[in-house]
Amino acid sequence: MTVRKLLRGAAALALATAAMTAGGTTQAHAAAASWANCPYGAVCIYPQNQNPAVSPSHVFWAYGPHRIYNQFGYHWVLNNQSDYALAHLCKSVGTDCHDSINSQEGLYFNLDPINSVTLSEWRPT
Repeated sequence: MTVRKLLRGAAALALATAAMTAGGTTQAHAAAASWANCPYGAVCIYPQNQNPAVSPSHVFWAYGPHRIYNQFGYHWVLNNQSDYALAHLCKSVGTDCHDSINSQEGLYFNLDPINSVTLSEWRPT
């Protein structure tokens, strides 16, 4: 099992736990709905070492690179965009991207080396 799959599994467990704690019941994530306070169509970053039950500290809507400043340590990054939209974690503004997050997925990631989040549409070849 890769570290990425392990982190995704941990993310799913943490989100399910947060949903059960907040709402008392479990529900499937509905399309076109807010997810852990992240609006549908957006990519959200949460405060350091916080679970996604709190409000995000950053919300990005538009395709393209978005600079992030002074984000250190581990943060949840949720991609609540529509199908085929990706979020990339990049060391430079829109370049040197090494981790992608598919739509409707989240990643708990050390943002120390990251200085931008790039939103894009996946296009099959």
